Amino acid sequence: MKVISGIDKIEKCIYAALMVMLVVVLITAMADLAILLFSALVTTSPILMESSEMINVLGAFLLVLIGVELLDTIKAYFRENTIHVEIVILLAVIAVARKVILMDPSNMNGFEYGFEMMSIGVIIVGLTAGYYLIKKAGITIGPGGVKKSGE
Repeated sequence: MKVISGIDKIEKCIYAALMVMLVVVLITAMADLAILLFSALVTTSPILMESSEMINVLGAFLLVLIGVELLDTIKAYFRENTIHVEIVILLAVIAVARKVILMDPSNMNGFEYGFEMMSIGVIIVGLTAGYYLIKKAGITIGPGGVKKSGE
């Protein structure tokens, strides 16, 4: 049992280090977003953003949002020793949405673009179905395995 408790302590240290590093990444991503937004609004075209600038700003914004959600997932595991699966699925949905927003169809032919869009649609349907089923069942995963809410 000493080995297990030692491994648990190492695991907690790894999660704490991950949280600190992710906070540093989020701070730099926020600074990058602020600079990007400022330059898009002031430097290039005052007050109005062009579509390419807006796509870049939205991509940076969603990247920060993904980082915050990931930090929330790590905090929940650190605090409660449980993985909130619904947060992980929402994180995946945000990542797929970011991919769709930043996708550039100009370097693809029609077949490649259509196949990629259909693939993304299948991924989104799968993620939303999984999210719906998890929320309906109230499932969380922790050290004791899969648990329903209220157990």
